[in-house]
Amino acid sequence: MSLRERSPGGAAAVEAGEDAAATLAEPDGPDRCLSLLPWDRFSAWLHCVCVVGFDLELGQAVEVIYPPHSKLTDKEKTNICYLSFPDSNSERSSVLLRLCVFQTSSRQIIKKRLFPEVCSDVDRWPPPAPGKILHLPIMGIIMKLRIPTYRDKPGTTPIVQNMHQGDAQISMALPTVHEVDLFRCFCPVFFHIQMLWELVLLGEPLVVMAPSPSESSETVLALVSCISPLKYCSDFRPYFTIHDSEFKEYTTRTQAPPSVILGVTNPFFAKTLQHWPHIIRIGDIKLPGEVPKQVKVKKLKNLKTLDSKPGVYTSYKPYLNKDEEIVKQLQKGVQQKRPTEAQSVILRRYFLELTESFIIPLERYVASLMPLQKCISPWKSPPQLRQFSQDDFMKTLEKAGPQLTSGLKGDWIGLYRHFLKSPNFDGWFRSRQKEMTQKLEALHLEALCNENLVFWSQKHTEVETVDLVLKLKNKLLQADREQLPVKTETLKKLQTHINDIILALPDDLQDILLKTGT
Repeated sequence: MSLRERSPGGAAAVEAGEDAAATLAEPDGPDRCLSLLPWDRFSAWLHCVCVVGFDLELGQAVEVIYPPHSKLTDKEKTNICYLSFPDSNSERSSVLLRLCVFQTSSRQIIKKRLFPEVCSDVDRWPPPAPGKILHLPIMGIIMKLRIPTYRDKPGTTPIVQNMHQGDAQISMALPTVHEVDLFRCFCPVFFHIQMLWELVLLGEPLVVMAPSPSESSETVLALVSCISPLKYCSDFRPYFTIHDSEFKEYTTRTQAPPSVILGVTNPFFAKTLQHWPHIIRIGDIKLPGEVPKQVKVKKLKNLKTLDSKPGVYTSYKPYLNKDEEIVKQLQKGVQQKRPTEAQSVILRRYFLELTESFIIPLERYVASLMPLQKCISPWKSPPQLRQFSQDDFMKTLEKAGPQLTSGLKGDWIGLYRHFLKSPNFDGWFRSRQKEMTQKLEALHLEALCNENLVFWSQKHTEVETVDLVLKLKNKLLQADREQLPVKTETLKKLQTHINDIILALPDDLQDILLKTGT
């Protein structure tokens, strides 16, 4: 169970015992250890660990919070209680609250409820370091894994091999929260996967009605991941309940549903969310080898009873023609009893190629908004990106559109026009704007480094020279603060320029500028 909650630090994951993940890292140097206070390392991974008890008369209640100094509001405790499920053996639930969201299991770590010991081990871990092979001790064993980076494509997480074969070391590749079994999740509705891809791409309001929290959560995560490498920028709730603080907002009929994907299990939602434009009803997940029957898209007015059949309920008309080949390929795989892992690889590749075919023309056009390098002058502020023009972009599609990489026919123009109004486009474009702006800042910094700044300072007044030194120092601070894509040699060269300019100034100015931190 993977549940998104709100916290002062951002989106946190509330996960019940068997699905909570343990993430690993390798030790830092001794100097860093001395600067850390107790529980600083722990808080980089977890906010706290809770035990929720279930009493038939009194209901759910948080019995234990560890570390004891952890703070939770009454509202947060209530949410945790309602989002927890009891262990059938102990009638209790173990819950980890954290900011790092991963899909893996921590049953081995907390099965004995040894929270003080486990938390003490976690407090020895350094901060999460994506992209590195990390080692961490936990409960007498050493776990080794690699945390994914944002550059990793879903389904391609490298496998970490054991360095030592033995009981004292466990190795694993830690998947991202989006790496679920795609085919298993989409199997009940895989005849409509292309339409679902469009709905997610466009940020349309979606409800997944499933028989269990795990199926609800996995299906929502599968939907979010189907537009990778494009980031889904709207909200999504893998498991939404009537106790959620947004319940009234999402069930009201006085305003249009927001751009969000909800996963629900309570039959009550069949009535309260009936006004939502797109509803996916998932029955019991079929076993591998069973060929799903082709189910037509159903009209929303038919979703009235609690025993409505599984299917997709919507009046949405897809922009693109249906790709029959992927459906036949998956059907053939089911008939030949192809493993679901292999089916998921085929499906993920299909989604990846479809999304890339869609996004490449946008990438190409946005790259053209970047000023030429010859326009960058060290003595002027970096040039601005040109404005995005929908009309200009549409004109590029005739010769450089998705038809270059995709054989799918349909109303691509209409799909792009709709997408340009969506939260996903807004989030993607803001990210690309930031990247290109940082690139311009980096190129401007390099242009400064290639100038003879000492010679320039000798031809200008002391006031102008001091102003230049302060601006150059700010450039260095900006490069560090914003992690600009600048080579280390370039930063060192700029620092040398600054030092040379300062040493050429009178002693009194040298003292002042040298005391001014960089």
